[in-house]
Amino acid sequence: MPTELRNFLTLSYEELEDLNLHAKEQRKNRVPAHQIQEERIQYLADENRIKAVTVLFSDLEGRLHMLDYDKKFLIKSWDNLTFDGSSIRGFTAQRESDLRLALDWSAFYWGPADVFGSGKVLVFGEVIDKGGTRYSADIRGILKSFAEGLHKQEGYTLNAANEIEGFVFKGADAERTYHETGKFEYVNTGGYYHSLPGDPLRGFIDTCAEVQRAMGFQNEKDHPEVAPSQFEINYGYGEVVAAADQIQLYKLICRQVATHMGLTASFLPKPVVGVNGNGMHTNVSISKGGKNLFWDAKGQEKLSKLGWQFIDRILTHGNDLCLLLNASVNAYRRLDPHFEAPNQIKASATDRGSMIRVPIGNEKSMRVEVRSVAPDANPYMVLYSIFKTGLQGETSQIKNLRQAERYLPDNIYTALENFRKSKWTTKLLGDDVKGRYGDLKQASADRCPRLLGTFVKAPEVQFHHEVYNQFLWNVF
Repeated sequence: MPTELRNFLTLSYEELEDLNLHAKEQRKNRVPAHQIQEERIQYLADENRIKAVTVLFSDLEGRLHMLDYDKKFLIKSWDNLTFDGSSIRGFTAQRESDLRLALDWSAFYWGPADVFGSGKVLVFGEVIDKGGTRYSADIRGILKSFAEGLHKQEGYTLNAANEIEGFVFKGADAERTYHETGKFEYVNTGGYYHSLPGDPLRGFIDTCAEVQRAMGFQNEKDHPEVAPSQFEINYGYGEVVAAADQIQLYKLICRQVATHMGLTASFLPKPVVGVNGNGMHTNVSISKGGKNLFWDAKGQEKLSKLGWQFIDRILTHGNDLCLLLNASVNAYRRLDPHFEAPNQIKASATDRGSMIRVPIGNEKSMRVEVRSVAPDANPYMVLYSIFKTGLQGETSQIKNLRQAERYLPDNIYTALENFRKSKWTTKLLGDDVKGRYGDLKQASADRCPRLLGTFVKAPEVQFHHEVYNQFLWNVF
């Protein structure tokens, strides 16, 4: 169709970066919500070239959903946006299906027109139940309430940065067609840090990095990873809810860029056996008044007493949390000790097989790294469970807790059993949401071979929660 009659918003990458960094600074400085709301609504009213606002929210498993609202409609009806929750896996039953979307105006993004289309902006939404409160299965809202409560009561700011690995495979729909092809094809076999300029993997990484930079990610480094066709694009840390939002945007950007290139970006934890899988190492810290509370120049490994207590609580609940951090059948292929798998429930400054590592840091960068996290897990669930457990969980009396011979499950059935029996996961999620989440994971597990075996089975891809197929899920 001809486009010369359209006058939709298209900004340069430099202009996008300026806008997104300004919004990011407002969010970081906790500018009052009503002030940002007024500013955003006025901007939408004044900017005639915007045609639609894309509202993003995540379901219980972490799958990202997007609704486009006509801009003029949104300006009039932003406080009364409803949707059918019964269509979202893990949300309401059909008899109580109406839910509302409130807009988190601070989580507002301008995306490149050549990736997301012209004339659109993006904003994250919060799911609200009929009573007007945050919906219990919207883990983003639960995380936000938890973080805001800690800041108000203790002055704490929860910080996170995630190292998200993925693969790039040939073909634009490689995951959905895996049951037909039975294999994934690499676009590059160079390996760690090695990819020639201009090859498909390097081109993909460069393009994703450019988009992330334009969207205010504040990139740090990017490179091919250990396995063939594997990548990692690192960016700066942020406050916990913003950090989780960026995980969702990161995966969305990578998938969109790959599709434009006729490729597939995959965040399956172990799409190919015999090579390293995809992890999402999660680096966390807590600050107060600008001071990093995990730093102690005289502490063991320069980590403070609070930091070590945080670690001890996570180690105590390691098996309880495993299903939340490793949410799919395929994730348990990754917990393989032959490929630097972080499957040992212990802490170490050097051993990369440990669930938790204490990286080298200083008074600004000191952090705790939780390594046994898969990139297909719900990012809001991951960060909520890590921070709440690290601050409020129990501490086991196991002798030599930080180095004891204990291991994470090697299959989803054991992880499910641990999750369901755990009193701590009930405290984390409540009976209702815990039951819904367990049922979803059970449904996926029951459609896959019980024994993982030596090759990736079609059902563990076909029924994976991120390889979305509406028809398949509707027959559950």
